[in-house]
Amino acid sequence: MAITALSQLLQARRIVVKVGSSLLIEAGKPRDWWLDSLAQDLAAIRAEGPEVIVVSSGAIALGAARLGMPQGGRSNLADAQAAASVGQVELARLWSQALDEHELIAAQMLVTLGDLEDRRRYLNASATLNRLLAAGVVPVVNENDSVATEEIRFGDNDRLAARVAQAAGADTVLLLSDVDGLYDRDPMQDGAQLIAQVDGITPEVLAMASRGSSSGLGSGGMASKLEAAQIAERAGITLAIINGKHESPIANAVDADVGTVFLPRRSDDARKAWLGGRIAPSGVLTVDAGCARALETGGASLLAAGITAIDGKFDRGDLVEIRAEDGRVIAKGLCEYSAANCHAIKGMREDQQAEVLGHSPRPAVVHRDHLVML
Repeated sequence: MAITALSQLLQARRIVVKVGSSLLIEAGKPRDWWLDSLAQDLAAIRAEGPEVIVVSSGAIALGAARLGMPQGGRSNLADAQAAASVGQVELARLWSQALDEHELIAAQMLVTLGDLEDRRRYLNASATLNRLLAAGVVPVVNENDSVATEEIRFGDNDRLAARVAQAAGADTVLLLSDVDGLYDRDPMQDGAQLIAQVDGITPEVLAMASRGSSSGLGSGGMASKLEAAQIAERAGITLAIINGKHESPIANAVDADVGTVFLPRRSDDARKAWLGGRIAPSGVLTVDAGCARALETGGASLLAAGITAIDGKFDRGDLVEIRAEDGRVIAKGLCEYSAANCHAIKGMREDQQAEVLGHSPRPAVVHRDHLVML
């Protein structure tokens, strides 16, 4: 049963809880009293049955404070990697100690973007998460910022939490924020209204998002949370944003029934959910109106005849975005051709392609079995 309200949280089977740097760290020091209250929340959830996974930021902030680095360790990539290396040790200790106080065992799990973008490594991560949960452990997951680069990283733990939820087969994600949820405008503006429930991320919903983190510690903002919600909603996962600043933040939000709940829109099979959740496409294929319509309404494969433009450098088997001519991203898929070959055959019918390629063409540029609509 899909969770549709915070009051139903304890009916979930498996919950991913994301904690940001600004909630966990203050002036370079851990907020121990707050972390203990959150650990108490997690223990109470576990006692009622749902399994729990934590996705926690904080390594860079902790390490930068320990090393005395400027700008919270984010002035350059080398500083961020060094700070993360030092801070991850402290972050693991904090979670282990906090959970142990409530008779829960913590496990540290560091992942990179590639671990969840590559199918085989994704399945390995999934197996590890499931084994830890079967053993009664609370996995504490973070991006491995000590080796991640600016070009190959999640960049925020909101999207990471949604991807971890997919890998773990979770049905609910809680994003702890510094506001009560999604507002219809900047919550600092007079008359801003909290939106209790969102049934599908639309352009109008995306327009409500405010980029940036008010604390200066984190790398996310409301825009990244909506991107996480898009990943979750296609995989049949309920995602909620709640205010994490209070003591016992989960219990507080549930008791007050205050937050924003994003309802799942569909439940793709495991492979298509993984494919739709990937966030690092290698290129873009733009298609004409007729092709876009066929993809959106008929479950068709993408044929070369409908392609009007190609961007990026990619090889056969790489992930590409498929866009309509108005710029909307309508699908993602694994391309059957390299970028060079796509350029060579774009706009062509199948009977024209063999002469250009020097061999019989494949049935589609992106086959429907390797394509997911967004």
